[in-house]
Amino acid sequence: MENNFVYPPPQHFKENALVKDDTLYRRAAADRLNFWAEMAEGLDWFKKWDKVLDESDAPYYRWFVGGKLNVSYNCLDRHVNSFRRNKAAVIFEAEDGSNVTLTYYQLFREVNRFAAVMQQMGVQKGDRVVIYMPMVPEAVMAMLACTRIGAIHSVVFSGFSTEALYKRINDLGAKLLVTVDGATRRGKFIPLKENAQQAIEACGCIEKILVVRRLGNIVQMQPGRDYWYHELVGQVPLYCSPAEMDAEDPLFLLYSSGTTGTPKGILHTTAGYLVGVYTTYRYVFDYHEEDIFWSTSDIGWITGQSYIVYGPLANGATIVIFEGTPDYPQRDRFWEIIEKYGVTVFYTAPTAISTFMQWGTAWVKKHDLSSLRLLGSVGEPIKPDTWLWFYEHIGQKRCPIVDTWWQTETGMIMISPLPGITALKPGSATLPFPGVEVQIVDDQGRPLPDNEAGHMVITSPWPAMLRTLYNDPERYEKAYWKQFPGCFYSGDGARRDEDGYIWILGRLDDVINVSGHRLSTAEIEGALVRHTGVAEAAVIGRAHEIKNQAVAAFVTLKEGVLGTEELREELKNLVVKEIGAIARPDDIYFTAELPKTRSGKIMRRLLRDIAEGRALGDTSTLLDAEVIANIKKSYEGEG
Repeated sequence: MENNFVYPPPQHFKENALVKDDTLYRRAAADRLNFWAEMAEGLDWFKKWDKVLDESDAPYYRWFVGGKLNVSYNCLDRHVNSFRRNKAAVIFEAEDGSNVTLTYYQLFREVNRFAAVMQQMGVQKGDRVVIYMPMVPEAVMAMLACTRIGAIHSVVFSGFSTEALYKRINDLGAKLLVTVDGATRRGKFIPLKENAQQAIEACGCIEKILVVRRLGNIVQMQPGRDYWYHELVGQVPLYCSPAEMDAEDPLFLLYSSGTTGTPKGILHTTAGYLVGVYTTYRYVFDYHEEDIFWSTSDIGWITGQSYIVYGPLANGATIVIFEGTPDYPQRDRFWEIIEKYGVTVFYTAPTAISTFMQWGTAWVKKHDLSSLRLLGSVGEPIKPDTWLWFYEHIGQKRCPIVDTWWQTETGMIMISPLPGITALKPGSATLPFPGVEVQIVDDQGRPLPDNEAGHMVITSPWPAMLRTLYNDPERYEKAYWKQFPGCFYSGDGARRDEDGYIWILGRLDDVINVSGHRLSTAEIEGALVRHTGVAEAAVIGRAHEIKNQAVAAFVTLKEGVLGTEELREELKNLVVKEIGAIARPDDIYFTAELPKTRSGKIMRRLLRDIAEGRALGDTSTLLDAEVIANIKKSYEGEG
């Protein structure tokens, strides 16, 4: 990560930037809570707050205590009542190239009707709704409709398997499931309605399924449980009054992989979350009224929720939603879309950029990317060479890059340049956002000097922070607050250089970051050991040039079971079935035993050393040193 290159903001960018000096940093440093109160003034409130932050029950912090507002009102109504009424809110590009543009007024009408349909189906304030949909406008409508009536939504990535969907529905105790008849990916049909149907068979909570007609294919509909959206929408009022929500009312749950086999239901509440994403979107992406903003994420991930839906729409921005993939029908699909719609701000993952690098610049050169003025990176640390390629070939050496660090748990961007004033160092996320306080500490929680790697912690509450883990406060406290009392533990390693810039070093816990998607090692191991021939499994993430990390599994088989190539493929397919294609192991190695400590803990660190070709770290706590030697020999033989 060391390099001597520093890129100051281009003069033409700085002249037009929203932030031209360090005033925001100085205001936040002088009075952090007053700074966030000032930022909250940018939203519309039914009732202003009585207190900015209540820390009396830490770590269960409460923001904007006593305030009342509604998220959909802030994302829609207030724009409809302004000059933005007929401004484009959503530009949708389907995989087949068809497209539709919805103005703020049109989106407002559709969300009102969607909310009214949900109410007609019996959904009330506080009820839980699962959304299992591809990247289509109706998915955004469903989210905003939930916020309008006060229902708590949980979006499940449409690429997840039936089993993964079931786990999330069951843990949430959802009342309504919203899905589509089917979707396509690279031209292939995905039976989402059928997947959803299978998922709820073992659940006793789902009362109804609301199905949006996307492809017009024939699907099985169970009378009294399954309803077509298009058949109900004509029977409801055109306006649905926005519910008055308390600042700390739950807004949504998003399930993220954890270090146990059970997904974590991360809970975000209404006011603090909206203030956080509204503010960070505005300043990190240097929001201008004429911008066309495109985040290539999916609404099944936190990036999609914070910076496709809530952050941009609260600001009155125009967003692009794309249903497809960057390589279908050809490898220039992203550049085609940027040229087609005049995208000005492009936010994507280092994994994607690495892939574009491999494909070469010929695909890029086919298109006019001159509309771009700002680039963004999210999902995992970006390597300097990847940063430089993005800067040179996509930004054409004139677009600053905002390399952003944040998590599902943080809700909002925590570390990022402010593009009009921050000099950029390729590979560094640069500085904490104003009002965010970060420290790099050693194992005992002591601050480390410059350029020493350690644990990255957040030392004070921030508005968009998670409030708890659903139905599991003990896990919430243990995972985030116990290791370094008084500080939020991010699970990431980092170092701070002599200029105060932060360099993210990656995960320190048992979570694998594959193409920006966080996957639990325990969840993958759980899928593998469900095979009748598997005795034990250990999963690690090994470094991967394109995906940041690849899944590698070390598997011990039951006596008499042979480790054949057929079994290897069978196990990979089992993981796909249980979790989804994103979790498919790149490598599966059969081994007689797994390396364990004397207390019986599997030493995944040593397995990672082997997989990445490094010298083995400390083996003093190994129960049997010969085990790791045999695995190393076997691994090198198979490699």
